[in-house]
Amino acid sequence: MLRRNFVKSTLGLAGATLAAGSAATGSPAKNTFKLKYAPHFGMFKNTAGDDLVDQLKFMADQGFTALEDNGMMGRPVDVQEKLAKEMDRLGIQMGVFVVDKGGNGANSLAAGKQEYIDIFLNGCKKAVEVAKRVNAKWMTVVPGDFERRLPIGVQTGHVIDALRRGSEILEPHGLTMVLEPLSDTPNLFLRTSDQTYEICRGVNSPACKILFDIYHMQKNEGHIIPHIDWTWSEIAYFQIGDNPGRKEPTTGEINYKNIFKYIYDRSKKEGKEFIMGMEHGNFYPGKDGETSLIKAYVESDSFAV
Repeated sequence: MLRRNFVKSTLGLAGATLAAGSAATGSPAKNTFKLKYAPHFGMFKNTAGDDLVDQLKFMADQGFTALEDNGMMGRPVDVQEKLAKEMDRLGIQMGVFVVDKGGNGANSLAAGKQEYIDIFLNGCKKAVEVAKRVNAKWMTVVPGDFERRLPIGVQTGHVIDALRRGSEILEPHGLTMVLEPLSDTPNLFLRTSDQTYEICRGVNSPACKILFDIYHMQKNEGHIIPHIDWTWSEIAYFQIGDNPGRKEPTTGEINYKNIFKYIYDRSKKEGKEFIMGMEHGNFYPGKDGETSLIKAYVESDSFAV
């Protein structure tokens, strides 16, 4: 089917579903997803408006049962508390937020410098308070850039040492930092899932696991389902984005229906549950684009069980 026809069909079907729900109940039809997909603020602002609570309500009305907010740590305390109260009322689980200065190009953990480690550890301490406030369990950590003057094994040792100390802060509270290998620049120290697996095994703590971002791993290593299989025991969180473009499933080359089925089947067998963070943009603009995005998740979640 030509893309333009697919888009028209998608929007038409999604619009018909919403209209049918409105006619029968006075509100949009609520989807029942097999996996716990987590939108972020701004994803549905054209439909729900700018108010964050209204956006949460819209997400819940569409059947989404989780939220991720990379910037939660930077929000005022009263806003964090307000959002947490509304998420609890709506039955929405909090996904990841990013640990402030948890490791970046300016303070790479691979360098082994005490000043950088202190910045990271202070970020972990602050993250504990935020996590308590918003009922979060996971927080994203990126170790930062390579320290190219040092051998790779020494850099890896530095990262493991820093993450062990971070884990000592988080583990008593039942919290988990999730390490995210990225594709944004070749300067980043953490690039692949197997490298992240090795580091998590070295840290050896339930407070340090893998955030498997499928978009980034498609770019850096491909072979997605086998890599998920090989690193499964250390994965605590997934993020989504199609490639190229980092938009919703069905807009790129990744067969998300097959990946979602693999994660669902194995999780159900082992009694696990993952939040699937929707860390991507909208392929189409405006309200129609938001409707199309929801339809894309309905389609990708329609695998047989």
